[in-house]
Amino acid sequence: MREHKPPRKTNAKKQSQYFDISPSAPNAEKKPTFSQTHGEDRLDDYAWLAATNWREALQDPDILPKNIKDLIEAENDYCEQVIKPLDALRKTLITEMRGRIKEADAEPPDFDGCYEYYEKFQEHAEYPLYCRRLRGDSRETILLDIETRAQNKDFFDIGEIVHSPDHSQLAWSVDENGCEMFKIYTRKISEDDDRTDEVCSTDGAIVWNTSSQAFYYVFVDENHRPSQVRHHTIGANPTTDKLILDEIDSAWSISLSQSRCRNYGIITLYGHEATECWLINLNNEISSPQLVARRQNRLRYEVEPHGDLLYILNNDGGADDFQISIAPLDQPESNYWQKIINHEPGFMITSMTIFNNFLVWIKHNNTIPALYIRELSSQAQHILTFDESAYVLELSPGFEFNTNILRFTYSSPKTPEETYDYNMVTQERVLLKKQEIPSGYEPNDYVTLRLFAPTPDRELIPVTLLYNKKFKQGENTPLLLYGYGAYGYSVEATFDENILSLIDRGFIYAIAHVRGGCEKGWRWYTEGKLANKKNSFSDYITVAKFLIDTGYTYSGGIIAQGASAGGMLMGVIVNQEPALFAGVIAGVPFVDVLNTMLRDDLPLTPPEWLEWGNPINDATVFHEISSYSPYDNVKQQLYPPILCIAGISDSRVTYWEPLKWVSKIRALMQGGGPILLMTHLESGHSGASGRFKALSDVALEFAFAIACVHTSMKASQHS
Repeated sequence: MREHKPPRKTNAKKQSQYFDISPSAPNAEKKPTFSQTHGEDRLDDYAWLAATNWREALQDPDILPKNIKDLIEAENDYCEQVIKPLDALRKTLITEMRGRIKEADAEPPDFDGCYEYYEKFQEHAEYPLYCRRLRGDSRETILLDIETRAQNKDFFDIGEIVHSPDHSQLAWSVDENGCEMFKIYTRKISEDDDRTDEVCSTDGAIVWNTSSQAFYYVFVDENHRPSQVRHHTIGANPTTDKLILDEIDSAWSISLSQSRCRNYGIITLYGHEATECWLINLNNEISSPQLVARRQNRLRYEVEPHGDLLYILNNDGGADDFQISIAPLDQPESNYWQKIINHEPGFMITSMTIFNNFLVWIKHNNTIPALYIRELSSQAQHILTFDESAYVLELSPGFEFNTNILRFTYSSPKTPEETYDYNMVTQERVLLKKQEIPSGYEPNDYVTLRLFAPTPDRELIPVTLLYNKKFKQGENTPLLLYGYGAYGYSVEATFDENILSLIDRGFIYAIAHVRGGCEKGWRWYTEGKLANKKNSFSDYITVAKFLIDTGYTYSGGIIAQGASAGGMLMGVIVNQEPALFAGVIAGVPFVDVLNTMLRDDLPLTPPEWLEWGNPINDATVFHEISSYSPYDNVKQQLYPPILCIAGISDSRVTYWEPLKWVSKIRALMQGGGPILLMTHLESGHSGASGRFKALSDVALEFAFAIACVHTSMKASQHS
């Protein structure tokens, strides 16, 4: 095949004040790899970029083969050269965003017995102090100085910080390279130094025994799958830790949490369509875990013990949007479950918590959440709702079980986060903290709006908008359109102070709540997965065209943005409708879908067959995925500018997916661009750690978006 490249322009630096298009892009070598699947011959010129030592390289990227490492670094250098004209803008954006962060700040304390525990930031600090004080006393003890521990570390992400039941011990977990492998350290609170018995290869979760001399944790295997629960005694050699539960099915993983009553550890085994829960008696270290209900096809549930009862949030019997049941703690099997909160189709219960005297849950109706509270003794029930057209509620129940106080947070795209203590008896609400914007912010200068875009198959896609009140429909207004649409994950309409840097420059911010999430209940998810996956892509394009047709933006004025599975969305829509977008921002993008789903040795492949299908065993699935997989559908066409951000230690979307994708686009594109890839050499899927360091990526993305819009506008004026 003849290789097509964009025409080389002369005197390029003078033709764009936003991008320097004179540097030559890296040219990844083609090394054809041939394969055959379900009778179809396949060619992959860039398969060699997936190093054979990828597992080891996740924790030590320096051991990658030199030619791969050199290409990654060349891509980074090229990206920096092309966006060099944006340096001043990036610095300005960072200054703006940092000015919206209250540098010396503290969270409201969580009470536990005679103590209150809290995090606080000192001025200029990237990381917080974790502290406690006697209840009502102003004198504090610093339990963990995270800022000091993170010094000279390129990456430092705390998993959990958990004090022991007797308040004498502290355990904490940390990931130091971004591959989501956490080490657990412990110390006596009365001492400054951690013990030497560090526990490695964990997912970061920690649950103490009542004795305060041992804890449970989740072991992560070489394929980065949380696969075992183990028990560690303080001071013992971790190699002697006791195995509590082992999940051998590679399509299933394990999570661990503590019950609200704090008498049990809750082990949840999960696949994409089912769960299985076990209880650990934290008062009895020699007891075996107790099975709640054995896994069944498509049975999803989670549990909370309460006295001699078990409360179960579940979808048993076709309750797709969930119901709440109870069962005797000593007879927890599903045939003993008794419904106490009925299932309502389209009204999805997304979370549940319990107190000694109250049951609390959040239910969504057509994307809008409401808070439900029921007194257990009287069964009296009331509901908290809010007036904005789009907002998010989150429960923060804290440590205490026998309390009438419920803590929750509220925010909306235009309302900074508010933390409340709510008295469930008197129904009085106390505002504990409102997120401050030191540089100044007036919510009434902005508008939050929820629209619904109609689809050809008669669905209504929720669209969340944020814009300045001075905006007028019909003007040529640039718009950043975010999308995800996978795993049943709902994109929440939360406050993001960073986005104000675009809004104040005349942008609209929009979220397309496409099928594949749960914004409109479980049905919304199932209609965006497996054989229905293409609905996610068509929904996004429908929303983009709807916003153009209704005068909120214009064709060629949209910046498309998505990350991870949302990055796959970006790859599909830019293949299908490249002229619709001024630019595309793809974060850690899952773009080599077919090849990844054909590799059962990769960490997430077996469990993800229930999300995308198994192309190894099913020819129909193979052809369906191959019809949309972004890497496999790159075309000989003009592509808009694309900014791709990746992490070299990413175990979820391995570094070679975006590297292969940008290499193939450049080889086939017939004009457009630039096509940029920035790979973090010190982090993984979540990007940079530290509250200020993380602003660098955001500034890069926003500067890129601004440059794309202005470049597109100038191009249209000259055409």
